[in-house]
Amino acid sequence: IYIHIFVTANLCLGGKDVYAAVKENSPNGAFIANLSIIGDPGANSIRLCLTGEYADWFFLEGKTIRLNTSSTRVLDRESRKYIDFLPEACSDLLHQEGLIIGNSPEYCNNKNLFKKPEVPINKMFFFQSVYRLMVEILNENDNRPRFLEHSITTFNISELTAVNTVVFTVQARDADDDYIIYIIDQTTSDASYFRIDLPNSGKVVLTKPLDYETKTQLQFVIFAVEMNTEQRFNTSATIKINILDGDDQYPQFHPCTLLSQDQTRSVCTNPVYMVNITEKQQGITLHFSPGPIHAEDGDRGIRTQLSYTILSGADNGRFRINNVTGEIVMTRPVENRFLTPTLRLRIMAFQLDDPKKYTVATALIRVLSVNHYPPQFNRTTYKGFTMEGTSPVALVATYGSAILVVQAYDRDFRDGVNPKIYYSLKPKSNNTRLYQITQEGFLIAKTNQLRAFEKHFLEVWRTEVSGQ
Repeated sequence: IYIHIFVTANLCLGGKDVYAAVKENSPNGAFIANLSIIGDPGANSIRLCLTGEYADWFFLEGKTIRLNTSSTRVLDRESRKYIDFLPEACSDLLHQEGLIIGNSPEYCNNKNLFKKPEVPINKMFFFQSVYRLMVEILNENDNRPRFLEHSITTFNISELTAVNTVVFTVQARDADDDYIIYIIDQTTSDASYFRIDLPNSGKVVLTKPLDYETKTQLQFVIFAVEMNTEQRFNTSATIKINILDGDDQYPQFHPCTLLSQDQTRSVCTNPVYMVNITEKQQGITLHFSPGPIHAEDGDRGIRTQLSYTILSGADNGRFRINNVTGEIVMTRPVENRFLTPTLRLRIMAFQLDDPKKYTVATALIRVLSVNHYPPQFNRTTYKGFTMEGTSPVALVATYGSAILVVQAYDRDFRDGVNPKIYYSLKPKSNNTRLYQITQEGFLIAKTNQLRAFEKHFLEVWRTEVSGQ
């Protein structure tokens, strides 16, 4: 700041620099500096004025310079650390006949302010001294730390990342240039996966292994805290992390059976695929149970393409497998089921991009006799009765006081008993809801819903599993 002083006599000391300091956010009228002037600025013999780019930040009160602020205009150190007024308005001087005339703004240039009636203005002498004022704005802790947006974005981290690796760095800035440290909120659910390398570094380190198969996303809260201030202002940010699947799992045949319900260490066994065929069958596609034969990459986020092959049991091409779909075709028949009652295949599924990652399952083919005869009921009509009562259920009996058994026989079996025959009631009438039939052929009545002297007609179906 340049303070320009115009006097009609040599009442000013030589101009010199004035250095002052004031706290940011100081109120209006705060003291800045006193000027060393011999004379009274209130008299007509001396005038003071402020000029320069930032002159409107101050005002004069006699020889004292004070701060000029308002509720809408506050002195902020973060906007500028120093105010230095340059002599813009009163810096150009015109020298004529030994006179010094100030070429200044309206106030400084208005020589009539100094004019005496009996002295013509062109006979007056003006002396000018210039004071350069530099004001340092002192800092107050009036800002909180702020995270840089690019440092708290959503991060993607591979599950194969090694423990003790720096996975990302967060950064916060404080407009007051305060010392900042970073703290992870340990109460958040996934905080145990990470730690801060050094308190002031913002480097986040992985502390335990990641596993995409059990957890695909992590979230925790991190704080940026001032350490060198009384207020200890802080700010927080929620960090979100997407875990990327890595190729760390082997293929699995489905449906696989979990050996443990512990999802963090899930291990499952491959199924045994089974199918029944008959003698003389050939050129057929085998439909296994549980089926179809199918394997998947254990890394469900990658799903690497697999290929199938028969390791053993192909019997010189009797069985062929589609290496893409896993479908198995039987090309030659079994001539004698007594000599070859069972065939066993070992099937491997492996990753095309890494054949060392593979899995093996077993397929069993049972050879049965040809089904020549359909099952038949041993009678066309069954009669039985049950007693009305309060008991929820009771077995239906015959009139000979024996338990009623509905049974079909199959001539393809020596004893006539086909273990793969299943019974069901045809939904012919509302009476069906009052009874149930077991797979052994026993009829169960819901006796507490029956009424005496009623007659009910039921139709029983028998179903034979294909190949029996």
